[in-house]
Amino acid sequence: MAKWYLTAGDQRDVVVSTRVRLARNIKGYPFPWRLDTPSRLKVNEIIIKAAEDENLGLKTINMKELTAFQAASLAERKIISEEFASDSDGRALLLSEDEDVSIMLCEDDHIRLQVMKSGLSLEEALKKADEIDDKLNKHLNFAFDERLGYLTEKPLDLGTGMRASVILHLPALTNIGQISRLSSTVSKLGLSISPVFGNGTQQIGEYYQLSNQLTLGISEKAAIANLKSITTQIINQERSARKELVSSLAGQDRIYRAYGILKSARLLTTNELLEYISYVRLGAAVGILPLNTEELDEMTIVMQPASINTCKGAKLDRIERDKQRAEMVREKLE
Repeated sequence: MAKWYLTAGDQRDVVVSTRVRLARNIKGYPFPWRLDTPSRLKVNEIIIKAAEDENLGLKTINMKELTAFQAASLAERKIISEEFASDSDGRALLLSEDEDVSIMLCEDDHIRLQVMKSGLSLEEALKKADEIDDKLNKHLNFAFDERLGYLTEKPLDLGTGMRASVILHLPALTNIGQISRLSSTVSKLGLSISPVFGNGTQQIGEYYQLSNQLTLGISEKAAIANLKSITTQIINQERSARKELVSSLAGQDRIYRAYGILKSARLLTTNELLEYISYVRLGAAVGILPLNTEELDEMTIVMQPASINTCKGAKLDRIERDKQRAEMVREKLE
């Protein structure tokens, strides 16, 4: 079965993916940080049985059975959090074959249910998450308060317990220096936007995550509608800016230079891949390059360090990993 990120999605030229995540806890059990390992395992057992009883078709992965780079690879693919990958005690993962549904057991909350979709698919992701949520709740009795909503470990998640986000590819708006203004605008509307790759001092590539910040005093559907409305406006702004960027000789040169480097490089770091593939993706999205965005997006996922180690079945040193990445890229672009 093809992974979710290889399927075509609405507005995929700008919107890489959609994620809806629900935080839930079982009534009568303390939050995971207050549970010892045997108690966590007991909670896991209860949740896994509920999933099996509802025939959700999810594979159970005991985090203790994974190597360090296998766990890190899951984090690179945004299936689990980095913290979940680094501490496996009393933790398990439920995962669908195409990786669009994942449930972290005993992270910050007993359940972190996540649905991933290609492109702009907020309503579809929410519908699927709600269906799984309802099925599990029939067996688990989630902790809920009439005034506060779903009870969660983090106060910021109280209410719906829902975090929805989209990954946006915004090379043109970045090029004209509009991201800071955009960040200020969306923050006033209950949203936040932040770089997907890089750290606090260095951004890599022009990928951004736009997500809701309000979970209390607003319904799931209202939060989704607000996020979709703002996303649509950003899509239109990016497309307008792209027309001007790719019509210039400088813009075209940047696309072809990035394409040339990826097609010929013999050593390629993760940062270089993300930097160059961003403009190659722009070229593909506007029809300048004969490539599809789905395969390019796959490369940003499966060619990160731990994922390459997992693919090769060994922990490679940096040089060998960069060599393997360059070979994989050249094969994809042939």
